[in-house]
Amino acid sequence: MSRIDESAEFIAIRIAVLTVSDSRGLDEDRSGDTLVARIAQAGHVLADRKILPDERDQIAGQLRAWCDDPAIDVVISTGGTGLTGRDVTVEAHRDVYEKEIDAFGTVFTIVSMQKIGTSAVQSRATGGVRNGTYLFALPGSPGACKDAWDEILVRQLDYRHRPCNFVEILPRLDEHQRRK
Repeated sequence: MSRIDESAEFIAIRIAVLTVSDSRGLDEDRSGDTLVARIAQAGHVLADRKILPDERDQIAGQLRAWCDDPAIDVVISTGGTGLTGRDVTVEAHRDVYEKEIDAFGTVFTIVSMQKIGTSAVQSRATGGVRNGTYLFALPGSPGACKDAWDEILVRQLDYRHRPCNFVEILPRLDEHQRRK
């Protein structure tokens, strides 16, 4: 079973939050607010925050820019993961990934099933890695953001989480790009 190793030192990581919406501004961004509050509560650093429309090229461009920024360790987007024609966040993420974290979507679905039953099949939450940066695409509802953070990310983004976590392998994500 997972646990927090209290003898290990907490390591704050730098997280950028992207809200994808054609209709919301910063004042109406409850999902982004949910993530920002949880990031701070966990002791991490909000590295940047933006809102972009449901435009695949713009989303992918922002994801790439953040992945190229050494001051950002993780990018979490919210919105645009559904099934409608304007939902292109998952495709934008996959345009950017070097590696996909397949189990992230699976675990998110399991968590969602406990909350919303079979409606969980409508989510396409995803995770991946690019240039030493983790990326996660979450649905646009505050509840989904809360569930993803509280049930998955808060643990995996905590260096003290055992038996393993994303933070401990963060320095090795881009080892294939280093010279030998």
